[in-house]
Amino acid sequence: MDIKTASALRRLRLVSAPEAVSFLLLLVCSVLKRTTDFNAVPVMGAIHGLLFVLYVLFWLDAWNRAKWPLGTGALYFVLSVLPTGGFFAERRLKREAEDAVIASRARREGVVST
Repeated sequence: MDIKTASALRRLRLVSAPEAVSFLLLLVCSVLKRTTDFNAVPVMGAIHGLLFVLYVLFWLDAWNRAKWPLGTGALYFVLSVLPTGGFFAERRLKREAEDAVIASRARREGVVST
């Protein structure tokens, strides 16, 4: 894995958890708006919208660079629209990055051929 691919995956991983948190907070704000006089939906909506757009842009970049199959790319997109999906995406991306580091070290040490 080259440095640009690793960077794209890292950016996607770093935005996935905050995007999931903002989605959950937006849901809480929506409930509070309807049950109380508290209305933070415009603010949380803007924050979540920005994080979602960043997630989609970083997802497209990662998909393009990592050459994921259609199923993997679709999975990461579906995880972005589920309320807690970003947490699962972050965990899976972290595991993928760790596996890439292990494979790179094995190739460098001559344990595995390319």
